[in-house]
Amino acid sequence: MRSNHERGEWIGSRGQFLIERHTADAMAAAHWHDHVEVNLLLEGEMTYLFNGRQERVEAGRLVLFWAAIPHQTIAVTANAPLVCAYLPLVDFLALPIDGEARQAIMQGRFLREGNREAPDTVMIPRWETEWRTGNAVRQRLIVDEVRLRMRRLILDNSESADSAISISPVSSGGQTVRYVETLTNLINSQYANPISVTDLAKRAGIHASTANKAFRSVLGISVNDYLMRYRIARAMQRLTDTNDPVLQIGFDCGFGSSSRFYEIFKERTGMTPRHFRESIGSVRPTSL
Repeated sequence: MRSNHERGEWIGSRGQFLIERHTADAMAAAHWHDHVEVNLLLEGEMTYLFNGRQERVEAGRLVLFWAAIPHQTIAVTANAPLVCAYLPLVDFLALPIDGEARQAIMQGRFLREGNREAPDTVMIPRWETEWRTGNAVRQRLIVDEVRLRMRRLILDNSESADSAISISPVSSGGQTVRYVETLTNLINSQYANPISVTDLAKRAGIHASTANKAFRSVLGISVNDYLMRYRIARAMQRLTDTNDPVLQIGFDCGFGSSSRFYEIFKERTGMTPRHFRESIGSVRPTSL
């Protein structure tokens, strides 16, 4: 998968399943796309900046997250091979998983396998090869296997008291990265309120221009753009997991008017909030 680092947007086929393998590298800017992403690093280490936290990933340890939340690799071991599988949101919602686990993922939890699983290092690279070279029947089988592996990872995390569903501690980093972590934490807690960039910067103890400079340096987007993306992500989660009125969701997610909510939601997702809810309603099962 490739991203447009100028705009932070995913370039590819919206709403389609994909597996790819490439050499991991530090990204110049954050990106996002409406898939649930599963990654397996085959060698070395890498660090994501995701949902206001630095998440260190070791080789052989499967990770899962909702990629609609802007994310970026900020540190990577040289020549580290990475296999990524991207499951469209509608397919993720069709998985028979616990509702609370699904909600946690859509609210920005970063899951990782508790132990390095040797079968993953054989099976997942094989998925990528067979996806690229196999026929339609084999590709369908791979999609089914990815869905099952996701279910097992989510179930293992839900059942384990020492689960990696808990957000990992903030790692050390440069001052600019720490500014971004502080600001994204504030956005995560204050997104529902009518808060401005100036307000966020003041709470972080920095100037608004410093806040935007830090965001553009680390994530490649402005503070306000990240705030909008986060509000849309939370609205998508509410539209998926509740029957709350659409307009109430918009107001609860920090949009000051219904017209603004509809405008931004359609701009970011390609459909209105009501159409989004209708599109996932036919595939979402009762949670097991």
